[in-house]
Amino acid sequence: MEKPALRADARRNRARVLAAAEAAFAVDGLAVPLDDIARLAGVGAGTVYRHFPSKEALFQAVVVERLEQYGVEAQELIDSDAPGEVFYDYFTRVIEQASRNRAICEALGETSGSAYKAEAAERFRVNLTALLERAQAAGAVRKDIDGEDLRALIVGALAVERFTPDSRHLVRVLLDGLRKV
Repeated sequence: MEKPALRADARRNRARVLAAAEAAFAVDGLAVPLDDIARLAGVGAGTVYRHFPSKEALFQAVVVERLEQYGVEAQELIDSDAPGEVFYDYFTRVIEQASRNRAICEALGETSGSAYKAEAAERFRVNLTALLERAQAAGAVRKDIDGEDLRALIVGALAVERFTPDSRHLVRVLLDGLRKV
């Protein structure tokens, strides 16, 4: 049975809680108290619990929402007239955004897919691979890289970003390695 649609104010509160939780989890991981997230969102703790029965459920929702956003953005870019440029810009943007959020870094780096994020992660993977393949067809990316290689490169780039924050040099080296030789 399908859940009834949320009222407009409930949707706004849920969105505020998710945004506050993403910011809080990015800094403190799961150690952040739900009361702090409620305060950041400008809602009461009861509102948080109405939408998310536990901190883990909220954490999972944050990860799924971000992966869904990545997947939708990649899908919107697939038919671009400049597939190489779009691929490199998107890849760089994902690395920059995800590197600021420990939860997203861990979610992108998991080798065994967690059930709660499987659908969103698969959509992201499929659309990212489509961007890659279009860039390869345009001659902008070497042909010996596939979607799984790209996922491994994302994980590596995230480690580089987290290990050497504010240094774009090593990510540029990685991107140069993707260029067609």
